[in-house]
Amino acid sequence: MVVKSQIKLIKSLHLKKNRQLHEQFIIEGVKGVEQALSNGLFPHLLCATTPNLLAEAYTEFRVHMVSATELSQMSALKNPSGFLGVFQIPKPQPVDYSDWVLALDGVQDPGNLGTIIRLCDWFGVRHILCAMGTVDAYNPKVVQATMGSIGRVQLHYVDLAATLASAPVEVLGTFMDGQPISNAKFNTPGIVVMGNEGQGISEEIAALVSRKISIPAHHTATTESLNVANAAGIAMYEIRRSSL
Repeated sequence: MVVKSQIKLIKSLHLKKNRQLHEQFIIEGVKGVEQALSNGLFPHLLCATTPNLLAEAYTEFRVHMVSATELSQMSALKNPSGFLGVFQIPKPQPVDYSDWVLALDGVQDPGNLGTIIRLCDWFGVRHILCAMGTVDAYNPKVVQATMGSIGRVQLHYVDLAATLASAPVEVLGTFMDGQPISNAKFNTPGIVVMGNEGQGISEEIAALVSRKISIPAHHTATTESLNVANAAGIAMYEIRRSSL
């Protein structure tokens, strides 16, 4: 049974200030919750509308039965999936510069950040540096878009300029006028910076970039730019391909 105060707390986690206050966030859907548990994330509360929705491997965690109405009150989705978990926001480990690191200079769209986290998981990039203006990684829309990758990638919200200035590796940035990424060499690990959806990389961060790379458009293209999540995926693919 879930009491009204718990429902109120969970609903409050839709807001960033409350996620930060309680250091908790919501994951919805059986698969997302199972992956969070397998990634070692700590569950404060697990709720379901139907019995036996959790795999046998995780039966040590108590699942509270709730009504569809109660779940809809807690959910951030228009059509709740029938399962919801409240998890502790993990403490990030120190950044490991022995492998490639992605940096985000103010990415705003939750879907973009969620997709980028999932792409980092796919390409084995374990650390993302986020400028303070970047959307909160534990926003329900971001978490949903990660498709379970949220617990496998370390998110660091930092003073990005100061962090890049003191980083012990090369800093690269994606620009329209950079060296074509297919011709670039990525012999040693570094940091790749992706910019804001509308403004790109800010002047302050651009001044810290030692090498500019670009993803050239096809000669028939009429669009002005590439979606930041798509660009991040291409960049990580080329970096991994180049280092083979």
